[in-house]
Amino acid sequence: MSDPGVKKISIGLLGYGTVGSSVYSLINDQAVEIARTTGASINIKKILVRDISVPRQDAPQELFTDDYEDIVDDPEINTIVELIGGIVPAFDYISSALEKGKSVVTANKQLLSQKGVYLFQLAREKGTQIRFEASVAGAIPVIKVLRESMVAADLTSVYGIVNGTTNFILTEMSRTGAKYQDALANAQEWGYAESDPTEDISGKDAAAKMAILASIAFHTAVELDDVACIGIEGISSLDISYARSLDMSVKLLGVAKLYDDRINVRVYPALLKKDHPLASVSGAYNAVFLKGNSIDEIMLSGPGAGGIETASAVVGDIVSIVARDKPGVLEDISAWRELEFYPDDDVVSKFYLRLEVNDEPGVLATIAQIFGKYGVSVESVIQQGRGAHAELVMVFHPVKEASFRKALDQIAGLPEVKSQPRPIRVEGDGYDQ
Repeated sequence: MSDPGVKKISIGLLGYGTVGSSVYSLINDQAVEIARTTGASINIKKILVRDISVPRQDAPQELFTDDYEDIVDDPEINTIVELIGGIVPAFDYISSALEKGKSVVTANKQLLSQKGVYLFQLAREKGTQIRFEASVAGAIPVIKVLRESMVAADLTSVYGIVNGTTNFILTEMSRTGAKYQDALANAQEWGYAESDPTEDISGKDAAAKMAILASIAFHTAVELDDVACIGIEGISSLDISYARSLDMSVKLLGVAKLYDDRINVRVYPALLKKDHPLASVSGAYNAVFLKGNSIDEIMLSGPGAGGIETASAVVGDIVSIVARDKPGVLEDISAWRELEFYPDDDVVSKFYLRLEVNDEPGVLATIAQIFGKYGVSVESVIQQGRGAHAELVMVFHPVKEASFRKALDQIAGLPEVKSQPRPIRVEGDGYDQ
């Protein structure tokens, strides 16, 4: 006979892929430990799948349904765990759950970065919770740290590696000398990249995560469309090789910074000095730096993806719901102020640039003259002959990005320049942006 004094959490699980099945296994395997820690009995009562006719050996067939109403209308189910991803139908499912006063746990970064403002407002109106630790950086508890431990840290920047797929690809290119397409194929073979990797390699996945992190860190609403992103498709093995010769490595970074009470949030490839802590973060690992006026810098790192890692964050959110009956500002993004955005053009950045040009006298002087016209100062130049053409690799002193882009637009139109210029930012090189 069950103890009437024990709190019971009945879960409706939406989705039973790699993460969903791992959540089911974790909850069952750790039931005793969870009960001992929380004083609550947690069970998964129903699981939403597309096709209930497919046999599944690791969970009883009677748990599965293909009708969401079976879950959301069940009065015993008080928590919905959404792991189906995407916007449709996840938005409708979560909205319906909140309307009925049910708590929600989700790992859906795209949904939160596009519809989060509405969903968190709805949760507040209905007096319930949304937990979303698994939406960013897998098992790394960066959201919990931001919302709770850093509440008085007066944060000024949040930046780091927040996409494991691209970090694996760039690591492979650096480690083996592989070309981009070969490294991507390896990532797909090892299960680090989807068959359609567009969301990862374009930077959109990282942009959604940075929208969430920036919203929490700076207490202002940042949505996906507010985050400019550049992916890694344009990074070649030549860039990796030149970076190595400069004692640097290439990483895809998400960067959110405060500039005089205005924010700038972006995703882009960057060169980092080998002694920078992020430069040694390899494979599918993630790492996030938190910097503030009260804390200097804190780095959080660990596995950023994978079924069991993400599942552990989901279960942690379920436990947090048990521990906190009434929702408050720690349960949502808490956008209590409206900050303006700092223009990309006004950001001061340092750049690396590789140019393919005609190998003839005067070309370098012409290019340097154009850069000088816009106040762009060259720090170093490497020139490598390649038959009738030459490769110029240039590193520049910090400059306003608008000035650099104006110079680059003019240089790109020169007849002596034989390929599209591909600049890469240089981060963490001893100057303060």
